[in-house]
Amino acid sequence: MSELLQAIEIETKPKPSHSVIWLHGLGADGNDFVPIVQQLSLPPLGIRFVFPHAPMRPVTLNGGFVMRAWYDIVLQDLAMKEDESGLRQSQEMIEQLIAKEKSRGVPMSRIVIAGFSQGGVIALQTGLRQPQRLAGVMSLSAYLPLPSKIEKERNAANQNVPIFLGHGIADTMVPLSLGIASRDQLLKLGYDVDWHQYPMPHSVCAEELEDISAWLTRVLL
Repeated sequence: MSELLQAIEIETKPKPSHSVIWLHGLGADGNDFVPIVQQLSLPPLGIRFVFPHAPMRPVTLNGGFVMRAWYDIVLQDLAMKEDESGLRQSQEMIEQLIAKEKSRGVPMSRIVIAGFSQGGVIALQTGLRQPQRLAGVMSLSAYLPLPSKIEKERNAANQNVPIFLGHGIADTMVPLSLGIASRDQLLKLGYDVDWHQYPMPHSVCAEELEDISAWLTRVLL
């Protein structure tokens, strides 16, 4: 078993009853989305936001430069050659964080797995394979990994989990077409997908934060 990821934690109230595990993108760290908490309109609940730091690893597409990454990227065409081993290793790391939240008294049904870019990929990779129902899965500016394997590997416990997908129409890092293809596959598999697209590049915008606030309120209450 790998070592538990280090993470930044923010609690909206003492003794939180709900948790949001939020994963950053390539080359960033857990600090990246910490300011988001104050920008969200959240329900009056005790929520623990967990912002883990991805491991340091060489990224092939960036000339082998070592940076924080949830998995390796080999080609510019992200879906062409995926780092399956890295994806599964990160899934295990997030499952350890889920187990930690459960050990602190937060049931699986009150845990949201969220992420941006690479983090959003790992949110889908992890969330759809869990043997107990999550509160929700949120994937921003990302895509569904290992699409040829999800139908066999998904767990029925999360067949009805709410899924928020947000994407920028001007995203040049993760093309909108890849996000749409992921949405369509999830819909075909019968998932409850809440799809949003915004006039933005590979980022997060104010309109998206409003939609995230509304979605989090719905799935956490």
